[in-house]
Amino acid sequence: MKRFTQKELIFISFMLFSMFFGAGNLIFPAFLGRSAGDDVWLALAGFVVSAVGLPILGVLTVAKAGSFETLTRRVHPLFAVIFPFLIYVSIGPGLAIPRAGTIAYEMGMKPFLPEAAADKPSMLLLYTIVFFSIVLWLSLSPSKLVDRFGKLLTPILLCIIVIIFVKSLLTPIGSFSAPSEQYRDGPLLKGFLDGYLTMDALASLVFGIVVANTIRAKGVEDSKKISKYMMIAGLGAGTLLAVIYSILGYLGASSATLGKAENGAQVLTIVMNDLFGQGGTMMLGALFTLACLCVSIGLVISCSQYFSGILSFLSYRSWAVVLAALSTLVANLGLTQILAVSVPILGAIYPMAVVLIILGLFDHYVNKVKDVYFTTILLTGLFSLTETINVTFLSHSLDGVLGKFPLYDQGVGWIVPSLIGMALGAMYSKVKQSASPANKKTAA
Repeated sequence: MKRFTQKELIFISFMLFSMFFGAGNLIFPAFLGRSAGDDVWLALAGFVVSAVGLPILGVLTVAKAGSFETLTRRVHPLFAVIFPFLIYVSIGPGLAIPRAGTIAYEMGMKPFLPEAAADKPSMLLLYTIVFFSIVLWLSLSPSKLVDRFGKLLTPILLCIIVIIFVKSLLTPIGSFSAPSEQYRDGPLLKGFLDGYLTMDALASLVFGIVVANTIRAKGVEDSKKISKYMMIAGLGAGTLLAVIYSILGYLGASSATLGKAENGAQVLTIVMNDLFGQGGTMMLGALFTLACLCVSIGLVISCSQYFSGILSFLSYRSWAVVLAALSTLVANLGLTQILAVSVPILGAIYPMAVVLIILGLFDHYVNKVKDVYFTTILLTGLFSLTETINVTFLSHSLDGVLGKFPLYDQGVGWIVPSLIGMALGAMYSKVKQSASPANKKTAA
């Protein structure tokens, strides 16, 4: 039976890390650090719990269940069809893949173009055609993912970040400042909520199949071994993410006295210019481009494997071509239009993904009261869908009602409905069990 060496497990962890680590993962912790100031480590602790903990728990949950389909079928067969489809469309050609191409252009190409050409739609079109052609080429052989990610792309990405960090220690950027108003009270909770907004938990559910297929391609067939190696890879990737987030948070906090910044991209631009001068812009462009490239490849592979499985009239390679082409078209609509359509959908399905991960992780206990899956997901979904409709179509007219739920203002008002769903599911299962003919016969 094939056994992985420690070196092979490290490379698979590198692969999973690079699939998670996109442009948003660079921007969020850097801006958090600048905003949190002296409280950066408390805020980062909360950020790591949600931005690292939830995604890695997602990988572990899929590994434990055996597959994403198995996990969703515990809720309802219809849910197992609709929910994965929405996730794959949203984090695939509907948002995440096109967004990666657009951000790669904004950070990796646009700063180096003449001002007259930078904002021309034709330049974005040309860039995204080249970008997604490279993504497609590297996605057509998923069996080589470990070699390309684990042995090449991820080490390059990590080396760039380490160089930046070491330079910041040798030539300090500046000192920490007082935290902004948002982080002054409860930096730990604020950091947790910021990490929650990365929405990497969705990607963790679909990356599981890629990791499992990669392990199988290396000759491992035993399901228990596959689950074990997936868990090790998840923990390894999570450790790397936590370390990199800490570095980026430190860099952001150190830049507080350098100019003004309204987002994480501006924070990193300030940091790189201070550390490396004009060469810093080139390094930052390379860092963003590489991160966006890795995420796009991982998502194209995940989505192609999924769609070729449920819609088999096209092969994996054909779906990869279709997704790359669609992503190119959507990317050229512009980031604002992409977010306007896709973010509400993500906001509706993300709470259900988080709840599903938690239920799956504790399935040993939940399995005894199977209706918990259905009732918890149902109430969570109803609340998150209502909230999405309220924000998107009703101009917050339902805030007076929804605001009565604890933590609604922080964006996690769905927690209480999910807890109510768990309680109702457990009660219903107990009543149903006690009313079953077998129990009645035993009692008699």
